[in-house]
Amino acid sequence: MKHGARGLAIMLAALLVVATGTFAGASSPTKKKAGGNLVGTFQVEAADCAGGPPTSGSYFRMIQPGGTLDAGPFLPNGDSTCGDQTYSPQEPGSDGGLITGKYQPQPDPPMDAAGNGLADSILTPTKFFALNFAVSTNKTDPQTGLSVPTLSIKTSKSGKLSGDTTAYSVAYGGQQFNQGAPKPDGSLPGLTEKVTGTYDSKTGAFEMEWVSQIVGGPFDTFTGVWHFEGTFKAKKK
Repeated sequence: MKHGARGLAIMLAALLVVATGTFAGASSPTKKKAGGNLVGTFQVEAADCAGGPPTSGSYFRMIQPGGTLDAGPFLPNGDSTCGDQTYSPQEPGSDGGLITGKYQPQPDPPMDAAGNGLADSILTPTKFFALNFAVSTNKTDPQTGLSVPTLSIKTSKSGKLSGDTTAYSVAYGGQQFNQGAPKPDGSLPGLTEKVTGTYDSKTGAFEMEWVSQIVGGPFDTFTGVWHFEGTFKAKKK
């Protein structure tokens, strides 16, 4: 009995040493920051800009030919409700905002007889010099006739956004204007810049912007600045 008890004690002591060593050498699990493609809806928050430039939210600006992103000059929109009318506030459409991984196409016809854009899934059509412009994403770019991919936005582990908005299109005044970056042919003309921004994986809060120079038509070499803020909602698996 004595030998048996002694052997059991030695065995238990050995197991304790092994277990202690194992736990001491093991690293505690850490939560990795989210990274990769963000598939879902970037829900758009309307701009707060009654007092002047927006203090938060989403807006559109247009840089006049020969201008710069930092200094403009920016084209004032007499129909803007912002205190600074070089900003046109953007409000969410029926889908709540931009959806990645699928198209949000324009209706047929895309405009009424007066030239007002009719698409309202991404954003509510915006009055711009007495006519509404409307945005959409389509498998075939309405301006160039080229096939384009769905919008894609990804985040780095540090929360920096990048992406492809080639399919982003505007219908206005009887014309179609590609406002994506890069352009359907892959180019980045003039001031065109791809998506940049930030994303908080804990709250879903995002802020992103891209810049797209117009090629052809009555606004040739004018440049659109698209700034969006809101909350990202991932697609349910």
